[in-house]
Amino acid sequence: MSEVRWERMFPDQLEAAIAASPVVYFAYGLCEPHGPQNAVGLDALKAHAICVKAAQTYGGIVAPPDYWHIHEIGLYASWATEWVGEARPWLTAVPPWIHFKNICYHLRAADALGFHAAVLLTGHYGPNWQDLKTMLGLLQPHFAMRLYGLPDFEANQPGFDGDGKATGDHAGKVETSLLWAVEPACVDVSRFPAEDASGPHFAMGPNAREADRRVGERMVADEVTWLGQKGTELLDAYAAQGITERMPLSFMDIERIWATDVLPHLPHFQSMQYGEQPPPPDGSQWRLNYTIPPMPT
Repeated sequence: MSEVRWERMFPDQLEAAIAASPVVYFAYGLCEPHGPQNAVGLDALKAHAICVKAAQTYGGIVAPPDYWHIHEIGLYASWATEWVGEARPWLTAVPPWIHFKNICYHLRAADALGFHAAVLLTGHYGPNWQDLKTMLGLLQPHFAMRLYGLPDFEANQPGFDGDGKATGDHAGKVETSLLWAVEPACVDVSRFPAEDASGPHFAMGPNAREADRRVGERMVADEVTWLGQKGTELLDAYAAQGITERMPLSFMDIERIWATDVLPHLPHFQSMQYGEQPPPPDGSQWRLNYTIPPMPT
């Protein structure tokens, strides 16, 4: 298969690829507990591999994956209290305002290079994917490049065999099957705890033992098809604009856009909320960053 990973391509390969299909895929994820049976980088490993397959099949270039994502704050800390406990979590966590501002700069770089479309795929769940969609709506008026963001479960249609409602989970049968399909060395089902062992088991999903690599391969193929079609739609939408000349945004343009168009909305992002679960107890490792600070105005 042709090389589509930006960081592994030579300049002539990059020029040929963008000329053939000027769409860029961004993959986002997190190192975090995903049960004893999965490597901790599941989220980004999964998303990046699916983006690579989509670009190899339909054209485009895949940006270097971003393994730094939202956790430890607000409702994420409450979730981790229950599902992870006090085990060392091996997180690569940043607060929402860092993650989303970084995305602004990722898009600026791609737009300045002349891409016509960008697909942003997150393999990390929680409400951050809703905020990604919100932010792209705020940013789209500033970019000629067409933007679309989604969690990978949006593309996982019709979902797990015999259970079409199961399009995503956390370290359960869906995620374990997907990772098993794309990175088999990163799944080891011999590490499952005994069925009668008390948990939490490093945030393992309750139906993880139902994982099936063959189902994962089929779900990956479904996601690849979905993403390829979305990339084509975005390229068509760009062409319909009839753009003949573009001016790249500067770093300071991004700072201005962040300050005026994104930051005022940030306190209302779903990732900046506490949720319905109780706060972590005093003495818990999850208490440290639980409190959501006020944002500057």
